[in-house]
Amino acid sequence: MAEHESLEFGKADFVLLDTVSLEEFMANLKLRFEKGRIYSYIGEVVVSVNPYRAMNIYGRDTIEQYKGRELYERPPHLFAIADAAYKAMKRRNKDTCIVISGESGAGKTEASKYIMQYIAAITNPNQRAEVERVKNMLLKSNCVLEAFGNAKTNRNDNSSRFGKYMDINFDFKGDPIGGHINNYLLEKSRVIFQQAGERSFHSFYQLVKGGPEQLLRSLHIQKDPNVYSYIKVGGQIKSSINDSADFKAVADAMKVIGFTSEELQTVYKILATILHLGNMKFGSDGDVTLIENSKLVSVLGDLLATKQENVEKALLYRTVATGRDIIDKQHTAQEASYGRDALAKAIYERLFCWIVGRINDVIEVKNYDAKVHGKNTVIGVLDIYGFEIFENNRYSLSPHSFEQFCINYCNEKLQQLFIQLVLRQEQEEYQREGIPWQHIDYFNNQIIVDLVEQQHKGIFSVLDEACMNVGKVTDEMFLQALNGKLAKHAHFTSRKLLPTDKSLEFNRDFRIQHYAGTVVYSVLGFIDKNKDTLFQDFKRLLYNSSNPVLKAMWPEGKLSITEVTKRPLTAATLFKNSMISLVENLACKEPYYVRCIKPNDVKSPLLFEYERCRHQVEYLGLLENVRVRRAGYAYRQTYPRFLQRYKMISEFTWPNHDLPSDREAVKKLLQGCGFEHDVAYGKTKVFVRTPRTLFTLEQQRSDMVTRIVLFLQKVWRGTVARMRYKRMRATVTIIRAYRRYKVKSYIREVARRFQNVRSMKDHGRHVKWPTPPKVLRKFEEALQNIHKRWWAWSLIKTLPPEDLPQLRAKAASMECLKGQRADLGLQRAWEGNYLKRDSPETASHFTMVCNELQRKDKFMRVLFSCHVRKINRFHKAQDRAVLVTDRHLYKMDPLKQYKPMKSIPLYNVTGLSVSSGKDQLVVFHTKDSRDLIVCLKGMMPVGESRIGELVGTMVSHFKSEKRKLQLNVASPIQCSMHGRKCTVVIEAKINQSQPDFTKSHSGYILSVPGN
Repeated sequence: MAEHESLEFGKADFVLLDTVSLEEFMANLKLRFEKGRIYSYIGEVVVSVNPYRAMNIYGRDTIEQYKGRELYERPPHLFAIADAAYKAMKRRNKDTCIVISGESGAGKTEASKYIMQYIAAITNPNQRAEVERVKNMLLKSNCVLEAFGNAKTNRNDNSSRFGKYMDINFDFKGDPIGGHINNYLLEKSRVIFQQAGERSFHSFYQLVKGGPEQLLRSLHIQKDPNVYSYIKVGGQIKSSINDSADFKAVADAMKVIGFTSEELQTVYKILATILHLGNMKFGSDGDVTLIENSKLVSVLGDLLATKQENVEKALLYRTVATGRDIIDKQHTAQEASYGRDALAKAIYERLFCWIVGRINDVIEVKNYDAKVHGKNTVIGVLDIYGFEIFENNRYSLSPHSFEQFCINYCNEKLQQLFIQLVLRQEQEEYQREGIPWQHIDYFNNQIIVDLVEQQHKGIFSVLDEACMNVGKVTDEMFLQALNGKLAKHAHFTSRKLLPTDKSLEFNRDFRIQHYAGTVVYSVLGFIDKNKDTLFQDFKRLLYNSSNPVLKAMWPEGKLSITEVTKRPLTAATLFKNSMISLVENLACKEPYYVRCIKPNDVKSPLLFEYERCRHQVEYLGLLENVRVRRAGYAYRQTYPRFLQRYKMISEFTWPNHDLPSDREAVKKLLQGCGFEHDVAYGKTKVFVRTPRTLFTLEQQRSDMVTRIVLFLQKVWRGTVARMRYKRMRATVTIIRAYRRYKVKSYIREVARRFQNVRSMKDHGRHVKWPTPPKVLRKFEEALQNIHKRWWAWSLIKTLPPEDLPQLRAKAASMECLKGQRADLGLQRAWEGNYLKRDSPETASHFTMVCNELQRKDKFMRVLFSCHVRKINRFHKAQDRAVLVTDRHLYKMDPLKQYKPMKSIPLYNVTGLSVSSGKDQLVVFHTKDSRDLIVCLKGMMPVGESRIGELVGTMVSHFKSEKRKLQLNVASPIQCSMHGRKCTVVIEAKINQSQPDFTKSHSGYILSVPGN
C-alpha cells in the first residue's frame, strides 16, 4: 500500500479503490497520468504509463529514498520493485525475476534500464574493483544491444526488435559478480525491408552517419543512407535520434566490454557487407544470370576476406550433391535475389548472436565455488517485445506476418505465466491452506497457447509438417491444412471458415482471438521464414574467410557438400522451445511484475487515449489482479520461517518457545502485537492481509534486532574490555618493574661514577653522565644542576672574602649581557674606581673630592668611576667624569678638579641602556625622565671595555638591596632628555680619534673610531 502521496494524485494503489470497476480503474489511471504520477501499484505489481518526456525521478537522491525501504513505504516507483526483488534475493536467499510486459512503445526497454541502474547504484558499498567492473559491463551491454537489436518503428523510436532476458548473479554479500544474457527471435526481416515511416536497426545508420571518414573509405561506404537500398526507406525519415553521437557511445561501450579492435573492424565490415549486398542487382543474358554491378563483388570479397570469384559463384550458383555427383546449379535472377536477401538476414542475425555471446563471455561468473563463496543468487530482468496489434492496419499495409505471430505467441506464454503465478496460484494456495476465499473468474489463455504450440494440432506443428513435406509446398497449402485441423476451434477463423467476413482475404489470411485482442495474420512468407533457408554455399564461403572472427561465426561451413546431416529445427520450433525454456526459468523464481501501458499513439506527453488504454488494461488482466489482491492477503510465509524472522518481537517466542507447535507460537506472537484481526492461519502458512501490518512487524523486528545487537555488543565489549584490562594491568606491572630496574641501574651508575668526586681535581667536571631513562630526564637535569652548584660552591669557598663582590658582579654581568655583547671584560680584574688609575696626576684632587663627598653623603664604597664624554640638554658635548657609589651617581668636571656638578640618588635610577656593539655608550634612565647620556673614555690601556663591569656592578648592587634595575640592550637607544624623547644612534667613522656626540633630527649621533 503506497503511502506519502496526497489524494489529489488519485489512489497510488489500485487495491485501495472504493469500488473495483473498469470505469473507476481507468479514471484513477488517467488522473495519475495527468498529474505526472506515471507509476501505480496493484499490490506488488507496478503499473507504468509511458510519459513520453524526461522526468527528474531517477537521480541519486531518489535512489537513496527507496534504498532498503519496504515496497509500500514510498510512492510507487520502479526503484521500489527493484529494491523488493533485491531484498528478497538477499534476505531470503531466493532467486527472483522482474518481468516487464506491455505492447510496443509502452516503455519496457527504458524500465529495464532504470531497474539495472538502480541495482548497480545500491550494490558494492565497499567499492570493490571487480564488482565495479561487472556493474559497468552490465550497464554498457544495454547500449550495445540496443544499437544492434533496436529500431525506430511507427510506435516507438527505440523499439526492441528482439527479446532479452538477463540474469544478474550476486554473491552472498549481495554484490553483482556476473550475468548472462539470452536473446530471442531477432526480427531479421527488418534488415531487408521496413514499413513506411520505419527504419532498419540503429547500427546501420550509426555507421553511415557517425563513422569516421577513414573508416568509411576503407569500407567503401558513403555518408548517405539513401544510397543503400536496404535502409533507404529509413534514411529519408527525420528523427530525434543522434546517430553520430550514438556511434561513438557504442564503440566506446564495446571497447569497455572487451571487444578488440580487430573484432570491432569485423563488425563494421559485416554491416558494410549487408549494405553493399542490398545494392547488388541481378539480370539475365539469355539463360545466364549476371550481376549487373559487378564492381561490388570485389568490394564484398575485400570486406569478407575471401576471393572475389568465390563470392560471385556463391551468389549465382548453388552446389547440389546428387549421389556421388556434384553439380553447380545456376540461380535465376529471382533465386539469386532471394539468396542475397537470405544471406544479408543470416549474416546480421549471426553477428547479433555473436555479440551477445561475446558479452556473455565477459560477464559470466567464472571460478565460483558455492562451498567457498556461498550461494550464488540471481535476479532476472525480462525485457521482451510486446503485443503487435495493428488495429485497422494503421501501421501496416498488410496483415501481420510470421514474426508478429511469434511475438504474440511469446506474450501469450508470459500472460499464461502471469495467470498461473499471480492469479491461479493465489486462489489455489488459499484453498490448499484452508483459508476462506471468494472465487474470482478470470480468463485462462491456456486454450490460445495450446492453439499455437500443441503437438500435432497446434499451428506450429502444422507449419513444421508443411515444411517437411516433399515437393513444392505453398503458403496457401499451409492455410488449407490449418482450416482442416482448426475448423472447430473457437479462437481461430479464416475466410474459408467464415465466408461472410470480407475483412479476410481468401487463401491468405487467418484470424486468432488472442487474450489481448483479435489479430489477422497473412500466411504469405510463413513457409520460407519457418524453413529459414540459407544455401550451404554461403556458409562455406563465410567459413573459408581469412578473417578469424568471421570464420568462427560459421562453424557449420566446414561440412562437406556430400556429408549427410540431420534436418535442422525450424524457426518456429526453435522459438517455441526457447519460450518454453524461458517460462520454466521464470517459474522457478520469485516473480515481480512491471506492466507497461502506452497512453497514445502520437507520443504526446499530454494525451491519454481512453479506448487505447482501456484495451491494454483489459488484455493485461489488471482488473482481475486488483480483485485477487482485494480478496487475498498481501504476504504469506511458513510458520517456521515466519517465527525465525519475527520471534524476537515476543517474550513468548524469544529465544525459543515452549508451545505445542510453531503455529501456536505464531498465534501467540501476533496476538501480543494486536494483529489477530488482520491475519489468517493456514495449515502450513500464516497469511497477513495488509502490507501495513507487515511493515509494523518489520519495524518492531528492526527495533528488537537493534536492541539484541546492542546487548550482544555490550556483552562482547565487556569481554573485550576485561581482556584488554588484564593485558594492560600485566603490561603496567611489567613496565613499572622495568622502570624501577632502569631507575635503580641509573642511580647506581651515577653513584659509581661520582663516588670520588671530592678528591678529583676538577670536582667531577670531566665525568660523563650516564644516559638516563626517559622518566628520569628531568631528574637528571636537576641532579646536574645540583652538581654544578656544589662545584661552584667548592670553588667559591676557596676565594678570599674581598673578591666575592667582584665575582658576584661578573656573574650578574654575564647573566644580563651574555650573547648580547661581545667583550664583557670578564678575563681581567675589575678595579671599579678607575679615575685614580687613569689620571695619576689628578688622582689627589679626585681623592680629596671623594673623601669630602663620603663625609657629606655617608656612602660606604665606590662602585665605579671613569672619564666620560657627555651630551647635555643644550646639545653640547663635554668631557666629564662619572662616580657611582652605593648611594649616589655623581657627574664631575675633571677640568675643575673634579668638582661635583650633579648628584643623582641611586634610588632615582630606574635602568641602564647599552648598545650591542663595542662602543662604550651608556644611558642612565631616571624617574624624572632626565636621563644621563655618556660614553666611557680615557681607558688605560686604550680599547679596554668597561661596559660589562659597570652593568654587572650596578645590577649586583641593586640585587643586594633587593631592587630591580632594568637593563636594555638595543641599537639605537631610546631615551628622554628633560622629558623630550630622543634617539641615540652609533656610527663608526674611520678618521674619528675619540668618541663624540652630534645633534641629529631625531636625537643624537655618537661617532666612534672606526677601528
